[in-house]
Parts: sequence; C-alpha cells; structure tokens
Amino acid sequence: MRTKPVLLVIAHGSRDPRHAATVHALVRRVRSLRPDVRVETGFLDFNIPSVQGVLESLAAEDVRDVVALPLLLTRAFHAKADIPAVLRDAPPQLRIRQAEVLGPSPLLLSALERRLYEAGLTPADKSSTGVVLASAGSTDPEAIAVIAEIAREWRHTGWCAVRPAFASAALPRTEDAVRELRALGCSKVAVAPYVLAPGFLPDRIARGAAEADVLADVLGPAPEVARVLLDRYDAARTPVLAAVGA
Repeated sequence: MRTKPVLLVIAHGSRDPRHAATVHALVRRVRSLRPDVRVETGFLDFNIPSVQGVLESLAAEDVRDVVALPLLLTRAFHAKADIPAVLRDAPPQLRIRQAEVLGPSPLLLSALERRLYEAGLTPADKSSTGVVLASAGSTDPEAIAVIAEIAREWRHTGWCAVRPAFASAALPRTEDAVRELRALGCSKVAVAPYVLAPGFLPDRIARGAAEADVLADVLGPAPEVARVLLDRYDAARTPVLAAVGA
C-alpha cells in the first residue's frame, strides 16, 4: 500500500513568538483529525525549520510525495511567487504539488463567527451588529477583491452590515470601517480579524478596533481552519496519487 503524501504546511514566519506558537497549535489540531497523514511545518522567514530544510530532510528519508500547503488566506505574492520559488529549489527526487490557499471557504466564515461568539456576541446580536472584516492587506488586486467579496457574502448571512478593512497596503483601515458602521446606525460594531496568527499587522488591527464593541481573536487553530486545511490537502493529493498509479 502506498503511503499518503506528506503534508507540508508552509507558514510565513514572524519575529513575534505568538505566530509560530499559533501555527504549531493549528498543525497539532490537523494531526489529531488525520493521524494517518504525516504533517510537517516549514517557515519562509524568521522561524525554523525553514521550508528548504524540511524538504531536504524529507528527501534524506526517501520520502517521494509531498503536498505543500500555503498557510495563507488569499492568493497574493507569497502564494504566487515566494512559495513556488522555494519549491522549485527542492531536492529533485521529491514530487511536490502546491495546494490551494485556504480562502475563500464557507468554513472560514464559520470560524470567524465562532471567534465573534467567543468574544461575547450571540446569534441574537447578528441583525443589529456591524462587522469589520479586517485582513492584513495586500498590494495584489486579486487578494483585495477576494476580501471585498467575502464581506459581501457574509453580509447576506444576517449581519446588520459587513465592511472590509486592511491593516496595510489598501484602504480603508479598521478604525475607519468601525466609524462607518457606527454612522450606518448599527447598534454594535465588532471587528473580526481575517488573519491566521498574531503578529505585527494583527496588532495593528487590534489597535484600530479601539472604538469597537467587540474584538474577536485571530482564526488560529479553530477546528474549521483545520478542516479547510485538510480539504485543500485532499484536493491536491488526488492527482499525485493518480500520477503514481495508486
């Protein structure tokens, strides 16, 4: 019986120790959901092990099939350029497929709502609460458009209003979106960080939420995030298995 491809989760990395701790917590949840899958973690910058280091270690163990999964919510620069460049430098005996990024996904909307309810909202608050969908931001127009579309879709699930906001590279900022929702007449305003782990930009989102009534936590190791991650792995590994005759 052929073994399943190794799942290599590729995280950005950060000088903030909370980032790596949150990534590892998410990976532990993934492992608990699928103990039959070997899951490794590599970082693009700041943290160890590096992606290249993990790939070289796998090759030294005679691993052949790897699914590389970007721990990203949108297809921006890292997914389109950085990660493919690192994977091109992998040991040649490895057969690697790059999985899709995590977003968009209905499961991620469920995770956002989980975090808002954990922060104090209830389902009964939805119709009177405006939500700021606060992302890190990007210079990639495709990524910005995806965030705006997610906000539009989320509005149709019953919230008073949903507005996108960005911590960098695009406007509006979180604080401006909070004020806009106040002006619209929403009884409460909540900020939902559409980010996976703590760090510099999530801290900027938190500061921008100073005038909001509720600030949710980052998505982190929410069970819905782990499920999306495994969905992306399964979708990517099927062609791998077909290619090797499994």
